[in-house]
Amino acid sequence: MKRSSGGYVRSFWVLVMLIAGALPAVSGVVSLLDQSGMGQDRGALFAAPQQEREIATGSLFVGTAKGGMFYDRPAHVPEFPDATGRALKGSDIEVIRAVIQQAESRRNGYDAVQHGARVKPPKVPTQMTVGEVFEWIKATPGQPHAIGKYQFIPQTLARVVRKTGTKAHERFSPAVQDRLADVLLAEAGLHKFRAGTLSRTGFMNNLAKIWAGLPNSSGRSHYDGYAGNKASISWARFDAAMASIAPS
Repeated sequence: MKRSSGGYVRSFWVLVMLIAGALPAVSGVVSLLDQSGMGQDRGALFAAPQQEREIATGSLFVGTAKGGMFYDRPAHVPEFPDATGRALKGSDIEVIRAVIQQAESRRNGYDAVQHGARVKPPKVPTQMTVGEVFEWIKATPGQPHAIGKYQFIPQTLARVVRKTGTKAHERFSPAVQDRLADVLLAEAGLHKFRAGTLSRTGFMNNLAKIWAGLPNSSGRSHYDGYAGNKASISWARFDAAMASIAPS
């Protein structure tokens, strides 16, 4: 059948838009084809490797790719994984907890929920049980779940709950949150810092690997740019707070 000149022009612009990535519907078509099985051996247009398709999706839907705004940052690797995480006390602990709150949960403290969580918990965190926190995480995939004063992410929360023997029926109270965070402080080398065998800068850098709102000695978050993370206080402010408990 003969095609009109207008038809050729329309076809040309559709092709241009497809190449430029200006038709978000393409991602939906690819997804539907994959689900139906019709996308197998479908030729060059739909034959991009999985990694390339993920990148393309990220460019069309900012924040949906892993590492985007709707994902939690990766779990840190403990510097001292064998630390006991026993309950910690002392004026120095209060200073450290306060500076973490300034960086992570300045406004709501123990009841803080990461602002990127589109579906919030059904109750404020301190009125939830630990089990209810995990139920909320499971029921709302595809969004960040950092919660509480210390902005626990799911992987870290599950690990410190196991390590402390915290039960699902326990309330996610300030005391419980402090107990869970004590594990992380110990893993960052608190005991060595207190003993003078870990420098203030070394300990601060270890803390920054746990809490994205804290800067490391570069002045930036250890997770700068990952899932929108950045340091929320300056290195000078962080250092001044820590110097008040460890001048040298």
